[in-house]
Amino acid sequence: MTPEHPGTTTDDRALAPPPGCPAHDRGPGGLTRLYGPGAENLADLYEDLREEHGAVAPVLLHDDVPMWIVLGHAENLHLVRTPTEYCRDSRIWTPLKEGRVKPDHPLMPHIAWEPICSYAEGEEHQRLRGAVMRAMSTIDHRSLRRYINRYTQRLVNRFCEKGHADLVSQFADHLPMAVMCEILGLPEEYNDRMVQAARDMLKGTETAIASHTYVMEKLGELTARRRKELDEDFASQLISHPAGLTDDEVTKHLWLVLMAAYEATANLLANALRMVITDDRFYARLNGGQMTVMEAVEQSLWDEPPFSTVFAYYAKQDTELGGKRIRKGDGLLFAPAAGNIDPRVRPDLSANMKGNRSHLAFGGGPHECPGQDIGRAIAEVGVDALLMRLPDVQLDCEEEELGYRESISSRHLIELPVRFDPKPQQDVMAAPSHGSVAPPRPPWQVSDIMADVSPAGPLPDAEPERPAEPRLPVVPAPVAEPERPLGAWRRFLRWWRGY
Repeated sequence: MTPEHPGTTTDDRALAPPPGCPAHDRGPGGLTRLYGPGAENLADLYEDLREEHGAVAPVLLHDDVPMWIVLGHAENLHLVRTPTEYCRDSRIWTPLKEGRVKPDHPLMPHIAWEPICSYAEGEEHQRLRGAVMRAMSTIDHRSLRRYINRYTQRLVNRFCEKGHADLVSQFADHLPMAVMCEILGLPEEYNDRMVQAARDMLKGTETAIASHTYVMEKLGELTARRRKELDEDFASQLISHPAGLTDDEVTKHLWLVLMAAYEATANLLANALRMVITDDRFYARLNGGQMTVMEAVEQSLWDEPPFSTVFAYYAKQDTELGGKRIRKGDGLLFAPAAGNIDPRVRPDLSANMKGNRSHLAFGGGPHECPGQDIGRAIAEVGVDALLMRLPDVQLDCEEEELGYRESISSRHLIELPVRFDPKPQQDVMAAPSHGSVAPPRPPWQVSDIMADVSPAGPLPDAEPERPAEPRLPVVPAPVAEPERPLGAWRRFLRWWRGY
């Protein structure tokens, strides 16, 4: 017989640990809490749960609300890919129906049902998600990469002359918002206030409600403008879709796309930057041309997925998952971070995952992230363009000093201080470059040295002695020959990077 769900038929007194036991600070039934003392490091906690319970473990949320967390890679995929057994409609969640989840529960913003595609099912899900996917399909990805490059140049221009920066607060927190505002149709609204409001909402500060109101007002104003006069942006595509979305549905889906894409991409961008700067496996190989930024981004999606867990899926019927008996109305946390390091798929966590995209970072099934290509593009082009501008960038502290803001849903890098040689500002419309380059030596010096060196041999330590001869007069450098046409590979790279 498989175990019952926590909090349904268990005897709390029988399962409670004895006084003095290290597990005595656990919750009812001896179950592990995902909050409070003992839950400061959730990654270690998940591994303890995996060892104790296997691929699916019973846990407690705030206020000791029972929940399952899915730790196995295969089990997570089954959870998100089986809509006949699991859905995202919290209205069927037993603790919520029984009143055990209060309206002011800290996780209510993640749990509360909304009439949006992320929670809908059946025909309603197809109607709403169909409109979102159709709007996504109209995005010109070549233009998108130009936007990303342009905003990267603007952000780097703000700090390139100083020789130091925090790549989280000055770059990773800003670039996704700038690009998403451009896509949605809010280029004028992108500013520090919009970025601060988004971060405020995600951190749940005292002003989070006011920040949420500010963002919703801007999105509502955009919806009203586009309802009167359509444009070519994402908002216009939602409004003009045959599904006939109401103004409220358009505004809420704009909010969904903006916030989900912003938080996921800001985390991904910060983690990818940290990885290429601090990890010798990547930084050395990037400089040596053996590892692409794209591959570094994918490795980051394995090691540090933008969302640690996703709230939540709910059992539509009695079923079984990972050897545990799941009751109808039970809640389950989809856990990409834990699933990505399942020993059954990654026995060696130090192994390079090059070419393997089977991570759980973007979910799967009917609710798979529709904007994952946008997130990848922002991270890839943003990191690539920044490294082109600042090729000597280095971490300006010990890696162990880097701090994270951790919650059940995500692990956010607080800051990424770096240093580099000051660089000049650059035209935001131009392709990123290393800046000014020292003028080449006169042609006669190069030819004299290279005359005695084979094409494959090393350069000599010093120029060999030669018979005395008159020095050549200094003459103006010859006019540069017209640039040779780009080869097919360089043309492809220029198209791919968006410049």
